[in-house]
Amino acid sequence: MIFFTWKSMSFIKRFKKNGKTYLAEVESQWIDGKVKTKYIKYLGKEADGKTILSSSVSNTTIESIKLFGPLLLLNHLAKEISLSETLGEYGDEILSMVYAHCLDYKSINRMQTWFERTDLNMILDINGLTEARLLSALDSLENKNPELLQKEIFENVQKIYRLNIEGLIYDVTNTYLFGKKCSLAKHGKSKEGRKGKPIIQIGLGVTQKEGIPVFHKVYDGNIHDSRTFQDAITYFKEYRIKDGIFVFDRGITSKTAQIQIKKIKWKVLCSFSLTNRLKKIIKTAIKRKKFLDIQNRVRINKTTFHVIQTKYKIGSVNGKLAICFNDQKKLDLRDSLHDEITHAKLLLSKGKKIKPGLEKYFSESGKLLTEKIIDEEKLHGYFCLFTTTELTSEQMIKYYFDKDLVEKAFQSIKGIVRLRPIRHWLYNRVIGHVFICYLSYLLLSILQLRLKKINLSPLKALQELDSLYKIYMKDSKKGFEMTRVVAMNKMQEKILKTVDKKLLLET
Repeated sequence: MIFFTWKSMSFIKRFKKNGKTYLAEVESQWIDGKVKTKYIKYLGKEADGKTILSSSVSNTTIESIKLFGPLLLLNHLAKEISLSETLGEYGDEILSMVYAHCLDYKSINRMQTWFERTDLNMILDINGLTEARLLSALDSLENKNPELLQKEIFENVQKIYRLNIEGLIYDVTNTYLFGKKCSLAKHGKSKEGRKGKPIIQIGLGVTQKEGIPVFHKVYDGNIHDSRTFQDAITYFKEYRIKDGIFVFDRGITSKTAQIQIKKIKWKVLCSFSLTNRLKKIIKTAIKRKKFLDIQNRVRINKTTFHVIQTKYKIGSVNGKLAICFNDQKKLDLRDSLHDEITHAKLLLSKGKKIKPGLEKYFSESGKLLTEKIIDEEKLHGYFCLFTTTELTSEQMIKYYFDKDLVEKAFQSIKGIVRLRPIRHWLYNRVIGHVFICYLSYLLLSILQLRLKKINLSPLKALQELDSLYKIYMKDSKKGFEMTRVVAMNKMQEKILKTVDKKLLLET
């Protein structure tokens, strides 16, 4: 028989009575499989935002109040996958920046101030944090092999979470930089519509089912998406995953990419831009097939598609082409086109310039060319998917639109973890900064996986824990010091318990 003992820890709890707030020291105890609170002693009360200690502890003063709850949670997730050890000598310093990106991003030269308001010196066992040490930590990431480092990190995650890695979603985004000294930064087409700023490209692969990042890589700003993908395929060979499927968008599709994927024995699901060849195939299919027949109907969530499959070949790669039609998309595109043409007609009547690309709908005299509009509308609502797998039409649609996971990943990296814009100029600092953002998203995606049971977003969970402080106190007469964690509310307890019950022992 094995006996487990549970060590209780005391903390300060606020409670209200007759409109007043009182403080008491309590402790958590594990009784009948549940954490219950036991009263120890009364400490004092709060008035006008100040703590008034009772006479029994009147010699006790509060030295500092530190941010604790969200950091405890993030550090627990990082420790599970041995992240600090994997990152090496500056592992804890790197983690401090990762946690800052998840919670309250500050530039490197303000990190020291942010750090002092947190309990990270105890959580990470770092005695002080300087700007020089943080920059050294960033520089250390360049000295490592980023491909091997990411592979080791992902293997650690895979070991703990038993991820389903049969599907991989890949996409490319870009972000702009301040300054013009970084060799990676080049002028290209910004996906954010930011003109005049040099950009870098970032390729990202995430697991299709859980959205956990597998790898990322930074490229020059003027490299085409398809070239980044070809490089990613070469790099991904190292993972030795068999029978997987790559899901990616139309900007990445190329014959070379298809052949490379076939060589590593993976399958493909991707979309195409409508080339003249594909337009001809679609128009022929429209004449020969009845797209709106019920047997071609595919319903995904609240959206209806009609899909017809046919054999198709890209270079030497055989597969299936799914010609897909969305009636609602057709109506939306028609309305949008009519709005633009109506506005363009008004501008022409006033002798003003119209939006580029709309000229083809007007004669030289400004007359509306109705037949051009009708011809354009014929293919509205149609798109094509290509696959080398034996997926049904429903599976193809579902798997393809699941690729939104990577879009959400980019939104998270650019938003919550503040990838955009990058203010570092040196090559190695840019690489290091993106790596920090990548690690931040890794922890957030793992947290999302752990919170799935209670349907709570990682950002919301961290915000809920924001008021879980640690208080450092000192007895001025006896000289001893003590720490207390403020009492948890029900939601905070639920979050920690959902992630790992062990976290309740540390609060």
